[in-house]
Amino acid sequence: MNNSSDGHSGRQPKLAAATLAALGIVFGDIGTSPLYSFRECFAPHGIDPTPLTATNLVGAASLIVWALILVVSVKYVLIILRLDNKGEGGILALSALIRSGARRLGGRDPKSVLLLGLAGSSLIYADGMITPSISVLSAVEGLSVVSPNLSQYVVPIAILILIGMFAIQRHGTGKVGILFGPIVLLWFTTLGLLGIRSIIAHPEVLTALSPTAGITFLVREWHHAFPLLAAVFLAVTGGEALYADLGHFGTRPIRVGWFTVALPGLVLNYLGQAALLSYDPSALRAPFFLLAPDMMRVPLTILATASAAIASQALISGAFSLTTQAVQLGCLPRVRIRHTSEHSVGQVYVPSINRFLMVACIVLVATFKSSAALAGAYGIAIVLTMVITSFLFYSAARTAWGWSGKKAGVVTGLFLILELPFLAANSLKIIHGGWLPLVVAGIAMSIMVTWLWGRARLYARLSREALPVDALLSDLKRGSIHRVSGTAVYMSGRGDTVPTALLHNLKHNQVLHEKVVLLHVATLDQPYVEEDACAKHVDLGQGVHRVDLNFGFADTPDVPEALKKRLPEAVRFHPGKATFFLGRETYGVGKNASALDRIRLALFAIMARNASPATAYFRLPPGRVVELGAQITL
Repeated sequence: MNNSSDGHSGRQPKLAAATLAALGIVFGDIGTSPLYSFRECFAPHGIDPTPLTATNLVGAASLIVWALILVVSVKYVLIILRLDNKGEGGILALSALIRSGARRLGGRDPKSVLLLGLAGSSLIYADGMITPSISVLSAVEGLSVVSPNLSQYVVPIAILILIGMFAIQRHGTGKVGILFGPIVLLWFTTLGLLGIRSIIAHPEVLTALSPTAGITFLVREWHHAFPLLAAVFLAVTGGEALYADLGHFGTRPIRVGWFTVALPGLVLNYLGQAALLSYDPSALRAPFFLLAPDMMRVPLTILATASAAIASQALISGAFSLTTQAVQLGCLPRVRIRHTSEHSVGQVYVPSINRFLMVACIVLVATFKSSAALAGAYGIAIVLTMVITSFLFYSAARTAWGWSGKKAGVVTGLFLILELPFLAANSLKIIHGGWLPLVVAGIAMSIMVTWLWGRARLYARLSREALPVDALLSDLKRGSIHRVSGTAVYMSGRGDTVPTALLHNLKHNQVLHEKVVLLHVATLDQPYVEEDACAKHVDLGQGVHRVDLNFGFADTPDVPEALKKRLPEAVRFHPGKATFFLGRETYGVGKNASALDRIRLALFAIMARNASPATAYFRLPPGRVVELGAQITL
């Protein structure tokens, strides 16, 4: 009995710590939506605004509350989070789960699923630019509520906060989450207390908890329905980030944090804003800040600013995870990736993505200058990602859970009934700034598709000219190739052909090592690979060995460590005593290539030249690597 009690008490602090850290990373985005969401429901939007009556205020609050319940709580927290790919979440991990499941069931690899995953990932990159900008701006704008004379300092302060926020990313999401968690806990507590204070004064607003209030509001104000739904959607924009950050903390801390802290705080605050506006319509200029008494507005602005900076963390962390998965799946060129935790392999930091997002956010803040102006660009990318996730859910439920087509179709249909009206409403914002995230997502998608296309074209080109391994073995058996002592490891794309680097070594040096390892590194459609399934070895004879190393898309591809520890003891190679031969290709464009192909090949060549070196990516010992150049015409 005592042992059981100790074990339980040992697990509880661990869950509490993980939940607190998850609060600091996962819920910041959705937690700062009260700064602007309710205000936007009654903003002019270029037409006559929705009448600011008590009934309409209750209706708007009802729509937001039930959007939080149905879209975030039911769809994401209760259902989508269950579709983890061995602990990893996000739209790219979901598409990989579907593809591996389809192959396991004997079906074809559905390429359309990969394209949907890439489209959703591209949209999250675009959202990662806008979320920090609008969150920080909307918080710092509290200064203008405290004193209109401070308005001129809003943009410079917002830019300084963004720079500081991106500067601390290199310390890792775990440490950042521990730092931010208590602040976000205080933030949600404050949201709830401010809401309760206003609800007590006007308890009639509690009728918003009935979905009937929201439905009748939409019917009554049907001519304002699209602007209203676009504004309501701003309250659930952090839902997709919950899924993208799944690999950082796991399902249980996210669920506990949502239902015990985040959801209650959000619901109470939205009801409180509705109650405030029902007796003071002039508070519409800043209903969130005006919930607080005068003496508390400066501390509230400071807390809101800190929370808004933290809000960006969910999308930034999600962008890091997506980039890591895309590189491992071959959808992006190699980039420098730092693993920031010894205990959680899902916690990563990608310097290049961090720099890109920081510059983009600074440009957006300096250009749009206010959260109201940025609201036009916000939402379309996220709702498109949610719709794509719903379509992918149908395939995932069938391949991963074995659901029937009817059951999966019904649940997917319910998701789409909720989300397609939001998509239609947000589509009207395209001409008011919504085009920006779509353009950014289109560029990101083009880069990933071009990289996939270029790799396929390169593979086909090398395959046509490849020398079969059997031909090399025959030459070795005849003794026509001079051998020298030592072990040489050649990176190989296929098991039945000789690597280009080996052919170039023979051509220039006219020798071959006594022990030759043809090494093929594969990334599977799963986050992690069990140690006993990582390595496969075949002795081809004549001192030539074929080694296949399998990694998951969330694994760190440490080739020397795998060669040293994961092969059978009788054939293990010591990386410190071997020479690694790598090919470094430069690409030319064939005379018969079309104009479009020339553009795509030029972009592919630029990405290949700027990719992170294989030496660092595969963790090869730099002093044991030899690179052999080759010119390849595509």
